[in-house]
Amino acid sequence: MWRRSAVSRFSSRISLSSSSSSPNPRLIPWSRELCAVNTFPQPPLSSEPTAKLAISGAGSDPNRVLSSSAVAATSRIAAAAGLGHHYARCYWELSKARLSMLVVATSGTGYILGTGNGAVDLAGLCYTCAGTMMIAASANSLNQIFEISNDAKMKRTMRRPLPSGRMSVPHAVAWATIAGASGACLLATKTNMMAAGLASANLVLYAFVYTPLKQLHPVNTWVGAVVGAIPPLLGWAAASGEISYNSMILPAALYFWQIPHFMALAHLCRDDYAAGGYKMLSLFDPSGKRIAAVALRNCFYMVPLGFIAYDWGLTSSWFCLESTLLTMAIAATAFSFYRHGTMEKARKMFHASLLFLPVFMSGLLIHRVYDEDKQPLLEAAGLSNSASSEVKTQRRKKRAAQAPVAYASAAPFPFLPAPSFYSP
Repeated sequence: MWRRSAVSRFSSRISLSSSSSSPNPRLIPWSRELCAVNTFPQPPLSSEPTAKLAISGAGSDPNRVLSSSAVAATSRIAAAAGLGHHYARCYWELSKARLSMLVVATSGTGYILGTGNGAVDLAGLCYTCAGTMMIAASANSLNQIFEISNDAKMKRTMRRPLPSGRMSVPHAVAWATIAGASGACLLATKTNMMAAGLASANLVLYAFVYTPLKQLHPVNTWVGAVVGAIPPLLGWAAASGEISYNSMILPAALYFWQIPHFMALAHLCRDDYAAGGYKMLSLFDPSGKRIAAVALRNCFYMVPLGFIAYDWGLTSSWFCLESTLLTMAIAATAFSFYRHGTMEKARKMFHASLLFLPVFMSGLLIHRVYDEDKQPLLEAAGLSNSASSEVKTQRRKKRAAQAPVAYASAAPFPFLPAPSFYSP
């Protein structure tokens, strides 16, 4: 009887202590974050050791203290691990890490192409990719900070860290500020000021121009395409310290590629965008004919890029054939979407756009020219140090006369007009 009552008294103490440690729902936001990650199951206490502790008397106090301290240390370690996992997950989602890694891939490709005939500096490539990743993470974080109320209304975004309350706004602002400043400083100190300036300008364009424009006018898609075209130019500038005609080939491909990619996405997520209050072009085109026509037109704009890359000495002639076949393939999916206008055809065009970009960039890297006599990077811009000033002037005039529009059709190149049929 005495042993049973001791066990019951000890069990009641445990239950009281566990009930008193329940999180207070009226805590401040920072405390809610800590409580959210601290709700892990405690290891159960078996009845036999509990009974032995209850009847052991004063002689078992050192063992009891040692056991309780070990449990407390284990709890603290588990709490720290849970907190680290929680914030790592929040930073991953806040930065849109997968999208940021795609941006890093385009920047790295631009860096390799910008080295020209020289060997690729692996340290410089790593610094460029790291700085681009930080800038992209900061821009995406600021985008989510400005769109908390919009994300809370959309099914595919309502579980992000800020709308779901897993992270406070001051914490997200601090993370975005530190990431952006660190990325810009890294690019400025380890590459050059031109690359750092392009990265900073792209951050401002994405977070403070493109983001609010999404709620004002469908032209936001074209502005977003400019944002996506800057990272490869950033990589080229980091490698060469300058911007030439050749440096614009990959950015032009990215600019035109993003239009069918975003048009397909906007059609697939049309209901979500409407619920979030975004002014996307697909909301004013229920049939999908107009956005399919815009996507198809941009696919055709990508056809001359392979010939331009060969004519300017950036790649071999094989890239002309490969890029043409690749662009005609994505154009076929856009034409199918134009004819039928179904969700299935839009999804096929979206998947084709996902496949297009890595294959196109791989082709640029595989077929780039290494002939030291051509020096395509310097000669394309008319900035060769080995040539005389008279030869440089002649080449500069020659390149100025051969504008990119000479290789395209009569359609506007490289920019598209804003949709004129939009009515608020």
